[in-house]
Amino acid sequence: MNIEIISIAKKEKTIYDPLYKDLEKMISRFAKMKDTEIFNKDITKAHTISPDSAQKAYTKVLEPHLGGSYSITLHPDGKLIDSFEFSKLLNDRMSVKFFIGGAYGFEDEFLKKSDAVISLGKLTMSHKIAKAVLLEQIYRGFSILSNHPYHK
Repeated sequence: MNIEIISIAKKEKTIYDPLYKDLEKMISRFAKMKDTEIFNKDITKAHTISPDSAQKAYTKVLEPHLGGSYSITLHPDGKLIDSFEFSKLLNDRMSVKFFIGGAYGFEDEFLKKSDAVISLGKLTMSHKIAKAVLLEQIYRGFSILSNHPYHK
């Protein structure tokens, strides 16, 4: 299986990198992982114009990544699910792409093109924390699917 996380984020070193690496290594027992961060000059410019402009810029760079995989978009208004429901999103799939938006979220049109829209919870969290939570849930999901004791 292939898992890719595609996020609107600047490529920079963070204190979370060791955690990401550890979780990606754990996930690698079950799937091939790819982490793609996108933040180009169009997004930078759009941020200075308006939230709508920013969302349009996110869609422009993320939309080409839709298709060919089951696409799951993280959104505050998405469906709240538990870890067992999350594991079912991974079950029997060849490829899954997760999308993490920028500071201004997603356009409705992008959300409609996603196969699933989920929320990691009602708390607001930074994108870097959201990625850590997502990685942990991906590992937990695979653990549930394979009856590995980690999820208990």
